[in-house]
Amino acid sequence: MAVAGKDDRVAGQRTLSETESAIGERLAGMVIDTSAMAAVGNLYRAAGALRSHFERTVLAPYSLSWTGWVVLWVIWIWDEIEPRHVAQEAGISKGTLTGVVSTLERRGLVSRRTHPDDARRVLLSLTPVGEELMRTVFPRFNAEEVRAVEPLTDEETQVLATALRKVVIGIERGDAPRT
Repeated sequence: MAVAGKDDRVAGQRTLSETESAIGERLAGMVIDTSAMAAVGNLYRAAGALRSHFERTVLAPYSLSWTGWVVLWVIWIWDEIEPRHVAQEAGISKGTLTGVVSTLERRGLVSRRTHPDDARRVLLSLTPVGEELMRTVFPRFNAEEVRAVEPLTDEETQVLATALRKVVIGIERGDAPRT
């Protein structure tokens, strides 16, 4: 497999190594925790790369965006759930969720009904078509998840999953930063 060189890139695009070198030069002399910066920066880049890859490969044939997929996933896992909880679990605003749910409803994937305990609230659920879509797409999505971590050993994959889980739990708990 050939590796792209500098001349093979889109104008202005930099390799990870070039970016790391430029950062090192820019921050020279500053007291910075470069390990924390690298961990968070690489996590951000990995998340963006994964999102883009999944949208182009697994989700595109189903006309799904990453956000639409995550909303479907959250509803699928919980069967019936209030929109505010979907927005929270999907990491999106309630306003963004409104547009996404409207699109998914028009496509016949999601339905809403009045909450039985409070007529001012609603519950979201997947339609039978939405359920079938999730049963069809999720195995394909998971196959790409497997491909994404293929460069790692099974042990490295588990360590990564555990470490990222600790980061999420720490953020959710509001752990005090290290000094």
